[in-house]
Amino acid sequence: MTESTVVLAGAAGDLGTRIARALVRRGAEVRALVRPGLTPDDRTRLTALGVTLTPTDPADVPALAAAMQGASCVVSALNGLHEVIVDRQRVLLEAAVRAGVPRFIPSDYSEDYTRTVPGDNRNLDLRREFMTIADRSALQVTSILNGAFMDMLGAEMPIIQPRIHRVLYWISADQRLDFTTKDDVAAYVAAAALDDATPRFLRIAGDTLSARELARVLSDVTGEPYRTLHVGNLGLLGLMIQVAQRVAPQPGEPFPAWQGMQYMRDMFSGRGKLQPLDTDRYPEVRWTSVHEQLSNHHSG
Repeated sequence: MTESTVVLAGAAGDLGTRIARALVRRGAEVRALVRPGLTPDDRTRLTALGVTLTPTDPADVPALAAAMQGASCVVSALNGLHEVIVDRQRVLLEAAVRAGVPRFIPSDYSEDYTRTVPGDNRNLDLRREFMTIADRSALQVTSILNGAFMDMLGAEMPIIQPRIHRVLYWISADQRLDFTTKDDVAAYVAAAALDDATPRFLRIAGDTLSARELARVLSDVTGEPYRTLHVGNLGLLGLMIQVAQRVAPQPGEPFPAWQGMQYMRDMFSGRGKLQPLDTDRYPEVRWTSVHEQLSNHHSG
């Protein structure tokens, strides 16, 4: 347990709230940067967690720096496109430097964008762009990469097709894929935020398994026989992405359908695979397996 002060941006979001809760559990003083117009429901929810709310204009560097005084780490859980991942985080970074905060954890929480192809994945390109900015700063920056959120297996990540009892895959049914629940990511981020000796990158996976292994897990969990279904190669997936971008471009949405397809391309190509893993860095963090996650979902 510690009494360190951590400044958290994006605390009102899904992952941000989980990170706030995990930090409080570890004894940290959590100072949440929130917009002045925070809704009463969000205010009540965050206050109930034991978080100190600090209303601040996200574009006001001096005000942000004042709010960060005395903190040991700034954690970003912001979610969005260029104006958020690059522009707003750049302001956070500048404010942290002014305030003398030694450490910064950006909002990456993804597969390994350092190994993917520039131009192939819009959201990873934004993280790569901010990386170049962060690496020029005087701060100790640590990116946490966690593969895909395990919570999305199903409707939001439709490689599981329950109506036909199939697990979809591209290229190879044996390509291993990284998954981590949001709660486990939050627990790890909280541990890293209170660790003053973190490296530039920490790569974690609550579970790693292939489409073939996922089919076995589903068969066991549901009692119904699941099999894999090959749906094409990278070329076909690339064509599908292009069609989806034309039919439903949604340029202002962080996660349109084609963005999820870009993510799948990086996972099944193996380019986004996390290695080596730093999962064991904090032994107290308990990891949820895909079997456990799907069992909980199925029973619910």
